[in-house]
Amino acid sequence: MTEIETKNRIDKEDYIKLINSDRHNCFGCSKKNESGLKMEFYINKEADTVVSWLSVPGRFSGWSNVVHGGIISTLLDEAMGWAGLVILKKLVLSKTLEVEFKSPVFTDSEIRVEGSVLEVKDERKAVMEGRIYDVNDNICAKSESLVSLFTVESIRKMGVVDEKMLNDMDIMMDYVSSIK
Repeated sequence: MTEIETKNRIDKEDYIKLINSDRHNCFGCSKKNESGLKMEFYINKEADTVVSWLSVPGRFSGWSNVVHGGIISTLLDEAMGWAGLVILKKLVLSKTLEVEFKSPVFTDSEIRVEGSVLEVKDERKAVMEGRIYDVNDNICAKSESLVSLFTVESIRKMGVVDEKMLNDMDIMMDYVSSIK
């Protein structure tokens, strides 16, 4: 094992793995979506950042072994969404998404994707931040997103998400509250 691999393994030990239901088909984080990214999320002990470690399969390349920009945007958006759910205990929908591509993200190479809250504007809006790092801790991409915030109950009233998924989100929020 290289020094870098050891460092990343030790870093993971400082995080708590978040639960994820298998009753949804999310492209970013569902375990059952065969075409998806299958991201798993962790939260740091300060409960201010969510993190996912993964290697993006070659089928998601743009050209050669460079991850497609749309997939990079998806990774960042997913991490920011989980940050809203876990840190703010709100469901989020992105209103805007701005991505700065700093250096290539390569397929089949471990990366770290982080999501955090930059600013809560009011009870309905927040600004989120996402970051992708390579195995050497170099930042590859950074994003900022203005999101709309929703409670589980407000989404329930809108009727846009099925009840099983909403119940799973309630369980996730209770779980995160218990580990803080």
